[in-house]
Amino acid sequence: MQAVMSIEEMTAFLEQVFPQVKDDFEILAMDGTHTEVRLKLAERHLRPGGTVSGPSMFALADVSAYIATMARIGKEALTVTTNCSLDFMRKPEAGRDLIARTELLKLGRSLSICHILIYSEGQEAPVARANMTYAIPPRN
Repeated sequence: MQAVMSIEEMTAFLEQVFPQVKDDFEILAMDGTHTEVRLKLAERHLRPGGTVSGPSMFALADVSAYIATMARIGKEALTVTTNCSLDFMRKPEAGRDLIARTELLKLGRSLSICHILIYSEGQEAPVARANMTYAIPPRN
């Protein structure tokens, strides 16, 4: 399946509806089924112990699933997270950006389901994995 928006169009859409995320995230790839999104690490994303905070990893998974869903359905700002399961598998490296690789597993009329693997940039083993479900508002 093809994406209904380009990366540039998606970035502009996110800046319009979620201006608070524009400085933290960068869309690296998007094809309608898979997305790759970078979390540009900053001091505010770190926690004691020299690692990335759980809320920052959740935000990366959430934004990535939102992008994957919007890439297929188009600009539907009121699509919302209804479920998340997030497993932290290993300590991310504090000095490396995080990369989320997302697969849109199922897209229905009212729900989308995504699987996300999160990596420290340049590392082979994922640091976390998430399953996210989004509710899509009814089209009028």
